Amino acid sequence: MRLEISETVKSLPKVLALVAKGESVVLCDQARPVAEIRPIPSHLREPRPIGLAKGKFTVPQEFFEPLS
Repeated sequence: MRLEISETVKSLPKVLALVAKGESVVLCDQARPVAEIRPIPSHLREPRPIGLAKGKFTVPQEFFEPLS
């Protein structure tokens, strides 16, 4: 869907409802596309668990030494 920026400002709740349903909206300024509003993929909506890489690497002691 393509919308002029002025139309988007007037109907932002409707635009966000479309995006929430999975539709992408291209914002245009005088018929030139300038931005896109699209839904966030579902795998990015959930917080990632802490500690996924635990035990997979160790930080070397040199990391904690002062820089020159």
